[in-house]
Amino acid sequence: MNKLLIATNNKGKVKEIRALLDDLKIELVTPADIHLSLDVHEDGKTYAENATKKAVAFFRASGLICLADDSGLEVDALNGAPGLFSARYSSKPGASDADRRTFLLQNLRDKPRPWTARFHATVAIVVSENDIRLVEGECKGEIIPEERGTSGFGYDPIFLIPELNRTMAELEMDEKNRLSHRARAILNAKPILMKIFDL
Repeated sequence: MNKLLIATNNKGKVKEIRALLDDLKIELVTPADIHLSLDVHEDGKTYAENATKKAVAFFRASGLICLADDSGLEVDALNGAPGLFSARYSSKPGASDADRRTFLLQNLRDKPRPWTARFHATVAIVVSENDIRLVEGECKGEIIPEERGTSGFGYDPIFLIPELNRTMAELEMDEKNRLSHRARAILNAKPILMKIFDL
């Protein structure tokens, strides 16, 4: 059976990606499934560089076709921050998602609302060292000062989608998998995966 390694240790991402690729006749495996422990230092200058770096590292370690993503939240009032540093956006050592949300809201406190923002995702698929494909996805919204919803992870509870008047954390998984930045990037990756795996 065709195997695709989802090159992340983030359980939230794995859950989303699995749901999005579930209909393809591909065996989706995680690093934990194959007892692979890898921590890739994300020091690229772009989402594409970081996604590629992760996918290549996992490809070299496993020999499997790999899919990795790098994503970030870009807030206009903060000149696009936290952006590439979304997962590391806090001065607190060992910061949690909640710490990062608190830190973001502190930095926005004196800025006029609405705090327009977007989530961006770049997905890298590594078939071989010389065959790397990239796709992107984006979701626009705004940051709100109070957390809403219990689904999702990261900045989802404070990221409002204005046309729905709901945060990303208030969406059901099937709704999120139509609207989110990662969903859009993965959906753009699907035709590529179908070609690679000859489906």
